Amino acid sequence: MEKPFYPATARNQQPILERLAPLLADCRRVLEIGSGSGQHAVYFGRHLPHLTWQTSDLPPQHDGIRAWLDEARLPNVLPPLALDAGQPGWDAGRFDAVFTANTCHIMAWEEVERMFDGIGRVLEPGGWLCIYGPFKYAGVFTTPSNAEFDASLRARAAHMGLRDMEAVDALARRQGLALHADYPMPANNQFLAWRRA
Repeated sequence: MEKPFYPATARNQQPILERLAPLLADCRRVLEIGSGSGQHAVYFGRHLPHLTWQTSDLPPQHDGIRAWLDEARLPNVLPPLALDAGQPGWDAGRFDAVFTANTCHIMAWEEVERMFDGIGRVLEPGGWLCIYGPFKYAGVFTTPSNAEFDASLRARAAHMGLRDMEAVDALARRQGLALHADYPMPANNQFLAWRRA
């Protein structure tokens, strides 16, 4: 099949890599939740060859992810797991890092809560959780364009919308994770990183 291609993913992968690389220098196994097109997995896997990068997503996304993986032929990037992180009780093994991009605002809040419950099950002590995407702070949008984006999401589906960073941080703390970094990123996004004690 023809590989899916998202221009926004191509634009953000280098800025994300610059934040990811120092944090994951001592990691070995990374779970990517919501691998989407597969572009991030191939890009990060190529630039971070010491990592085993485990892709995952809902089964309808798998053919696109495999198309990217088949072309890249990277030994450290693994075929996608069938993972719905919004379902209760999910488990995918043990990892010393979890990465997810642009997922929190498309999932229902209850699904975000279940995703964090699962992260708590799979993340090793000392492990990193890294999330990329747009967020609100204390209920306030960081830019007018993010407010417009939130409105467009809610018009598509009532369960979607930008999340409050403080509420997401509370979910992380419930899993024993402490906020390590909150970096502003291009296109009004954030890179958030937590570490498990």
